[in-house]
Amino acid sequence: MAAVLLLASCTEKKAETKKILPYPIYKKELANGLKVVTIEYDSPGIAAFYAVVRVGSRDEVEQGKSGFAHFFEHMMFRGTDKYPKDKYDEVLKSIGASANANTWLDRTLYHMTGNASMLNEMFMLESDRFMNLKYSEGDFKAEAGAVKGEYTKNSSNPMEQLDEVMNDSAFQSHTYKHTTMGFFKDVVDMPNQYKYSLEFFKRFYRPEYTTLLVVGDVKHENVEKLAEKYYGKWEKGNFVNTIPEEPAQTKTQYCHVQNPAYPPVVQLNFKTPKYSDTDTNVFALDILSSVLFSERSDLYKKLVVKEQKVRSLSGGSFFTRDPYLFQVSATLVNASDMQYVKDEIMKAMDEVKTKAVDSVMLAETKSNLKYSFAMGMNSADAVANNLSYFIWLTGDPESLNNAYSMYEIISAADLKKAAEKYFNSTSQTFATISPDATSPFAGSQAMDKPKM
Repeated sequence: MAAVLLLASCTEKKAETKKILPYPIYKKELANGLKVVTIEYDSPGIAAFYAVVRVGSRDEVEQGKSGFAHFFEHMMFRGTDKYPKDKYDEVLKSIGASANANTWLDRTLYHMTGNASMLNEMFMLESDRFMNLKYSEGDFKAEAGAVKGEYTKNSSNPMEQLDEVMNDSAFQSHTYKHTTMGFFKDVVDMPNQYKYSLEFFKRFYRPEYTTLLVVGDVKHENVEKLAEKYYGKWEKGNFVNTIPEEPAQTKTQYCHVQNPAYPPVVQLNFKTPKYSDTDTNVFALDILSSVLFSERSDLYKKLVVKEQKVRSLSGGSFFTRDPYLFQVSATLVNASDMQYVKDEIMKAMDEVKTKAVDSVMLAETKSNLKYSFAMGMNSADAVANNLSYFIWLTGDPESLNNAYSMYEIISAADLKKAAEKYFNSTSQTFATISPDATSPFAGSQAMDKPKM
């Protein structure tokens, strides 16, 4: 009997420590603070090279200076003395690689995928622009004009307008108040901020803010040698940012966009905790988003399938470095149903505070989360993209494994606890789009569109 118990104990321990990512994560930190992460992944001849910079619109703390994290996503492709833009593109093509970048609240991500045998050239290209980016005031103004054009294009989408006014309403002090694009007035003034742009680059494009992530047909020893060779002399900075703390929200906020040519939208936003791979509330809220608003949920079947009052319904929380939002969005057929749809959504969210989620639904939701993740790990780039998410959240790629371990232990009681804590009127922001000047919800007025 003792042997059987010992075997059971060992089996349980093994199950507890099993990782969702079936590959070793090799980690090294250089003397200058640069982190290097390698995954030796079976992708013959292919390697994904990611540079994760932990700076996003969250870090734009000075008044009048929003939009610069996104601006540098553009500027980093302007070139250096050694590799001007045309030559950079030429070398990329010659090594069979493609490169791009994107920016969000908490990070800027640069990614390149190409021939693994040309990894030395990838390191050479990327290290040069990170350490030696150079641009004139004329180049800066030209790119600032391109950023303004992107803002104008995006703002023609009513959902982008709603996102902008919603963030502005939901946050009072924290820099999540502005979107990744920044406030329009700041984007307009950006051509006058050449000197500040140099300061922004000096602050954040430093090794201590950056993680290199290489996934594919590579060996970690070689990746680490190349990192030392090309990034070892990159000087560490000394800037530490202070992000304003958001005060507790004490009443419902409202915002509205008037647009008679766009389908009506009801959006409910609730404050949520910052990401932590040890906080059950974070993962309970993520599971609740699927339970309440996926296509197999009772609410979806009622509003979209049976009654056909709603064109689309979605909901979910965002994993972010600071407390952000759980968002529910419904696109309606008729604006006259806005109050009804809002009430039905709130009814479903209130119900999970008192009624335990069905055990079968909970088990299937967990299984689907894991299965979807596993099915998505079908290329070096997909593996790198998933890992990069947890690197910018925590600085540690192992957080991905920790997260999926947390999903396993979430119970129906955890779902109730999270719903009770976060689905409440004092921490919500209603955002709407309709043909009317005001929404049907008390206290809201139509927000002005950005003036172009």
